[in-house]
Amino acid sequence: MMPKRVKYRKWHRLRVQRGIATRGNRVVFGDYGLMAIEAGRISAQQIEAGRITAARFLGNLGRLFIRMFPHMPVTKKPQETHMGGGKGDPAFYVACVKPGTVMYELGGLTEDLAKQCFNLIAHKMCVKSKFVIREGLKRE
Repeated sequence: MMPKRVKYRKWHRLRVQRGIATRGNRVVFGDYGLMAIEAGRISAQQIEAGRITAARFLGNLGRLFIRMFPHMPVTKKPQETHMGGGKGDPAFYVACVKPGTVMYELGGLTEDLAKQCFNLIAHKMCVKSKFVIREGLKRE
């Protein structure tokens, strides 16, 4: 995952934002969600690993919604390079996540299956997370 086109190839290194998420903090598309408890940067590879894990677990059941996108480039200089010579080239992209951000959502499943699936996905993430349910959803 990476942006198709960007205005600037290289960004400043941003600090992980403080505070809790005010946007993307509710389960909207599915019935159950995986919410970040701590702030961090989730790489495109980790997002894809979570998607593949869910696809293998679910098969044809339910639907997975990914609620984050890796917009921010992280640059890296080649190994064994002398100091100086400018900023390195973009190596990979990350999604910056605040506490309270819903990262993944699932719809069309029972609560136990959703918990099992999110447990597998949570092991792929570099931030702590918790299972959440959409507001107004009737529990069986």
